[in-house]
Amino acid sequence: MTVQNLTQIPAPRVPLIDERSGLMSREWYRFFINLFNLTGNGSNVTSLTDLQIGPPTQSWQEMVPNSDATVQPPIGVEALAQIAALVSDAQPTTNSEIIAQLATLANEVEAALLQPPVPEIQHLHYGAFHDTTSQTAAAINTAYAMTFNSTDFQDGVEIGSPTSRIICRNLGVYNFQFSAQATTGSASSHYMYVWPRVNGVDIPDSSTRVEFKGSGNDQVLAWNFLLRMQANDYFELMWSATDTSIQLSAYAASAPSPAIPSVILTVTEATI
Repeated sequence: MTVQNLTQIPAPRVPLIDERSGLMSREWYRFFINLFNLTGNGSNVTSLTDLQIGPPTQSWQEMVPNSDATVQPPIGVEALAQIAALVSDAQPTTNSEIIAQLATLANEVEAALLQPPVPEIQHLHYGAFHDTTSQTAAAINTAYAMTFNSTDFQDGVEIGSPTSRIICRNLGVYNFQFSAQATTGSASSHYMYVWPRVNGVDIPDSSTRVEFKGSGNDQVLAWNFLLRMQANDYFELMWSATDTSIQLSAYAASAPSPAIPSVILTVTEATI
């Protein structure tokens, strides 16, 4: 009985492509051509396509001659043993070596499957904006959108037109966090309201009222909104006042402090 040429899988250090010729290396070509020959040059009952489909219908002991029926193969051997079935006319010692090699390979496959998956790094979008001018209300109890004239950082979030619009170019949940420097020149008590608006529509149950008492009274307004945005939706930060003396004030730098913007807005996409 003739033992077929059972070429070993080339070692990891052997390149698949020969750098000198740009063709498949001799070792890998020999390995693949022997697999082709072992499957009957395409005329065997078991084809290369069959080997890619799924688990065999026979047990590994039935497919591999001279196997020990009392030994249970490790996970994966039953699927891999159909390769050994193609060399059924080999010597018993050769089959034993095949079984051992398949068991080792199956253990390596099982170990690889047990490795924790590599976590996918989610690309999150963001933007940071501010305005260096004071903003006033021309009329009382009228909605105005806070504007921005400076971009600090941006990735998928940007100032639109008009400059009160902050556009989110990607679908996601975003955290809109702002701070505003508000002042009043009236000695009487007045109120200012702040709320978010998306695509020109006010977000329900989202407004906050701040009271101003006394002329020159400063208030720093700072809170955040977590909103789901569709691709290319735009966000606006709205405000109104019960007295036109209330304004969003910007101040020049005064040592040792840097300049004070009237509004600062940071937008960060939340992880899912």
